[in-house]
Amino acid sequence: QCYLCHHQCIIHDGQICLCKVRKASGGTLYNSVYARPAAVVVEPVEKEPQYHFLPGSNALCIGTPGCNFTCRNCHNWQLSQQSLTDLERYHAYSPRDIVDLAHKRQVPTISFTYNEPTVFYEYMLDISMLAKEEGLKTMLHTNGFMHPDPLDYLLPYLDTVTIDLKAFTEDFYGGICGGKLSPVLDTLRSITQAGIWLEIVNLVIPRLNDDFASIQKMCRWIRTQLGEHIPLHFSRFSPAYKLRGLPPTPLETLEKAYTIAKEEGLLFVTLANTPGHKYNSTFCPVCNRTLVERHHIMVKSINIENGKCRFCYTSIPGIWS
Repeated sequence: QCYLCHHQCIIHDGQICLCKVRKASGGTLYNSVYARPAAVVVEPVEKEPQYHFLPGSNALCIGTPGCNFTCRNCHNWQLSQQSLTDLERYHAYSPRDIVDLAHKRQVPTISFTYNEPTVFYEYMLDISMLAKEEGLKTMLHTNGFMHPDPLDYLLPYLDTVTIDLKAFTEDFYGGICGGKLSPVLDTLRSITQAGIWLEIVNLVIPRLNDDFASIQKMCRWIRTQLGEHIPLHFSRFSPAYKLRGLPPTPLETLEKAYTIAKEEGLLFVTLANTPGHKYNSTFCPVCNRTLVERHHIMVKSINIENGKCRFCYTSIPGIWS
């Protein structure tokens, strides 16, 4: 039995877990993608999105095949819904190779992203431990479905986490993602309690999770259970994978979600996948001046000095240096 995520897969000899990565052989559970990343790319941290973490900097982003969710809207399905044998090519990079590559490319952060990093947990853990020793920061972009024990062991080696909060109903998680909401909420609490910087993404999909009452409930939960300072990114859906028949999210829907979140008391709310929109940027909750001006994932200006608003000197939570 695999105890890595909440699926708790029971695997007979020769079979693989639901994630298409972890395989039972001779009574031992093997991780087939260890040191075999399929994507190794330098990209801005804003793409994760992380808006309160070293804005304007780059990260070495790593992903492998496999995922413990089966999201019908996945835009990285060519990785996440494949096994290693489905791919035409992948890299052979040890944890040492990855850390050396980050140094070579002069990036301050290694990000585990693209597919669900939970499925390459051992690889991620070994990289993170080595990165920590050598002064690099680490970032995890996850669906939050990891079991508490491996999560607790990993958290000391992470600097920041982005969680995709897919929706705020169990029906959506079960029908669209192949998962459950309640363990994700537990993960969000655990990360904030551990003092790890956290940002949340909610992809708003027309007709499926764009109910404003549910969005209001989600925002209220974030404020009361995690804190008003947690950045929330409403992301625009583009037709992908098995949901190509749906339209892109109307900007009016995202703007209404933004208004709801602000009315519920969340201080830092932004819109993602909306290049050029005003709410791509981050604003000071006190003086309302622009803290970080963005055009999509490109940072145009930063008005944060020593962790404070340059205009009114309000302390802004995040990791700025």
